[in-house]
Amino acid sequence: MFEMKAFLLGAGLGTRLRPLTSRLPKPLVPFFDRPLIRHAFDACREVGCDDFAINTHHLPAMWRDEIFGIGGKNWAPSGERGGNGEEVILGSVDDLPLRLFHEPELLETGGGLRNVRHWMGNEDVLVHNGDIFSSIDLKQLIAAHRASGNVATLALRSEGTAKHLAWEAGSQRVLDIRNMLGRAPGTHVFTGIYCIHASLLDFLPEEPVVSVISAFLRLAEQGKLGGVLLDEGLWFDLGERESYLDAHQIPGMPKPCGGRIAEGADVTSSIIGRNAEIGRGARLRNCVVWPGGKVADGAELERCIVYSTDVASGCHYGADL
Repeated sequence: MFEMKAFLLGAGLGTRLRPLTSRLPKPLVPFFDRPLIRHAFDACREVGCDDFAINTHHLPAMWRDEIFGIGGKNWAPSGERGGNGEEVILGSVDDLPLRLFHEPELLETGGGLRNVRHWMGNEDVLVHNGDIFSSIDLKQLIAAHRASGNVATLALRSEGTAKHLAWEAGSQRVLDIRNMLGRAPGTHVFTGIYCIHASLLDFLPEEPVVSVISAFLRLAEQGKLGGVLLDEGLWFDLGERESYLDAHQIPGMPKPCGGRIAEGADVTSSIIGRNAEIGRGARLRNCVVWPGGKVADGAELERCIVYSTDVASGCHYGADL
């Protein structure tokens, strides 16, 4: 176990998941009936992370929503201030402190890290994208980071569609990103999970809105950007509709059991959220029904996501209802 702080990235707009993100921030979209980012929280907690921060931007009040929020009712203003002068909301999840750092202006990944610098202190921090689900070995990532002395260590995969990082197995270092340094073409996929030391902030440009990639590139130039290959375990980027829907077919995940399925309904390979209602004679195939969702009697849905407060009726394929 590693005592460590964890920063979960939650401020994205979620444009690829619209219209789902018209109701919720992307990291709060239910995944197996729990906020997607809650899976990341649990993974970080299990390796010993005991102090959490999340940056917010889109629909910030939903983070404290009693149904969809990450912390339920256990929230109160703390009076703390973030790097841009905004109030920090302090609460807890599973008795662990969790701070919500709101960004009225979206600061991107680098600016978001700078905005939590006083919380970060002079320590190592585990950073986890909020739209990622994985079961990769975070203990291996943290151990590699602390043993290397690198300012940042990225978790990498061998296979995937976005091989943007050039990684050297012998030195365990990332040499280039998208060949922007002209050193090498990409060989591996960046998972969106990484460890940093607080000194990474010294490698960011001064402008407030900036990507962390700019710091990664400076570190790569100086031989201070590590990488660890973590091919074992699951890893899904759930930032767009089809990957979100398909990931609900992962075997072995605990299925929610709080929905009500009426007599004669036929529900196959579908996730029915808490307090959802499936009408008589309805037929669902490969669907996700959010908590409180309602499907009308006789409706026929395939590869649909029932996300709104409206009753889903009729026959639909591949629709967001």
